[in-house]
Amino acid sequence: MSGPSLFGTPRRLRRGATLTLVFSTLLATGAAASGLTAPDARTAARATRIAAAPVADGRQDDGKPPAPPHGGEPAPSSPAASETPTGSRAKPDGTNGDHVDTGRIAEEIQDGKVGPLAAAKLVSRSGDRWSSFYTAREYAGLQQALDGRYVGVGLSVRRIDDGRIQIARVQPGSPADRAGLREGDLLAAIGPVKCTGLAVTEVVADLRGDNVPGSVVQLGVQRAQRSWTVTVRRATLDTDAVTVTRSADAPTVVKIDAFTLGVGDQVRDAVRDSEHGVLLDLRGNSGGLVTEAVAVASAFLDGGLVATYDVHGEQQALYAAEGGDTTVPLVILVDGGTMSAAELLTGALQDRGRAVVIGSRTFGKGSVQMPSTLPDGSVAELTVGHYRLPDGRSVDGRGIDPDVTVPSGEDPLAESHEVFAGLGPPS
Repeated sequence: MSGPSLFGTPRRLRRGATLTLVFSTLLATGAAASGLTAPDARTAARATRIAAAPVADGRQDDGKPPAPPHGGEPAPSSPAASETPTGSRAKPDGTNGDHVDTGRIAEEIQDGKVGPLAAAKLVSRSGDRWSSFYTAREYAGLQQALDGRYVGVGLSVRRIDDGRIQIARVQPGSPADRAGLREGDLLAAIGPVKCTGLAVTEVVADLRGDNVPGSVVQLGVQRAQRSWTVTVRRATLDTDAVTVTRSADAPTVVKIDAFTLGVGDQVRDAVRDSEHGVLLDLRGNSGGLVTEAVAVASAFLDGGLVATYDVHGEQQALYAAEGGDTTVPLVILVDGGTMSAAELLTGALQDRGRAVVIGSRTFGKGSVQMPSTLPDGSVAELTVGHYRLPDGRSVDGRGIDPDVTVPSGEDPLAESHEVFAGLGPPS
C-alpha cells in the first residue's frame, strides 16, 4: 500500500484517501493534523484510535490488562510485541515467528486478500494485546458509545484474571443502578449465556442486544456468597463523559471519563472564566477519540505540536488549534488507569510547560490502532504504529511520570491545593 490511507472506516473510504488523523477516533484518541483532510467531522472522528473506547456498556480496554482491586491501579503495561522487527521478514500468512504483522494484515484486508474468518484468526494469533476483532454488531455499538450515546443498561465491565466478568462502573440513574447493581459485582450470565470466559466485546454486545430501547434482558449477578437474577430494560443513555464542579473561590474541577464526541467543546465551555484555575481530572480515563483529546489540548494552548505518530513508518503530526487560554493555572490528576488518548493529552501539556501533573505513573499505552472493515461489516482493529510526545519521548510501555508524585493512600486533591497556591492567579 503506498502512502497513508484510511483503512476501511465504517463506510469504507476509497483506497488512497488521505488519512485524517490516524488518531482521529482510535488513538485512544487525537486531533486533526495540519495538512490532513477529513471527509467530514464524524467520519474523521472514526478514522483511528489510540486506546480503549469509552466504557459505558463498552470495553474499558481489550479486557486483558489485570483489573485492579477497588481503589487500586493496574500496573503499567509492557510494550506489545506485535509488529515485525526491523530487518525481519514476515511469513506468507502474515506471521513472524509466534507473532503476526498487524500492519500487513491491515493492508491485506484493504486489498481484499483476507476474509473475516482469516482476519479474526490472525488477530487472535497476533500477540498484540491492543488489536481486536469485532462483529458488525459489536462495532456498531462501540461507535455509538463514541458518539456519546448508546442503548444499554448502564454497566461498564472488565475481565479479571480468572476469566470472570466484573462490573467496573454503574452509571448513576441507569436501569442497572435502579436494579441495585454495584461496582465490583460479578456478571455471571446475560440471559442464557454464561459470561465467564467471554471476551469483553462479546459481553458488551450482549448487554446492548439489538440496540432497542425498552427491550428486556435478564442478568445473573454474584456478590460475595449471594447469587441472583435481575430483569432490566435497556434504555438510551448518555455517556456523561464530562463532569464539571464549580466553586466561587476554588479551581474549576473538570473530570473526563473518556474522550467521546463533543468532549473538547464541553471542556472549552467549562473552563471559560475559571479565574481560580482548572483541575483536569484524568484518573481512570481509558482513552477515546484522539480528535477530542487534541481539542481539549487546544483549550489550553495557542497552537503548536501535540504529538507525532507513525503509520507503517510514515510520520505525521497533531497540532493544537490556536486561541486557547494559555494563562489560566492548570493542574492534571493522573493514575495508573490514565491511558492512551488521556496520556497523549497529559504528556503534551506537560512537555509544553502548560500544566503541572499530579498523581502516580500512567498506564503506558502509546500504540496506534486503525479499523479495517471487511465485506460482512466486521472490523479488525489493528496496531499500525506508535505516537510520541512533543519532546520526542514514547509513552508505550513506560507511561508518564507526574511532576508531583502522590504516595498511595494520600489524597491528590489535597496536594493540588498546594500546587495551585504556588501557581498563583492568571497574569
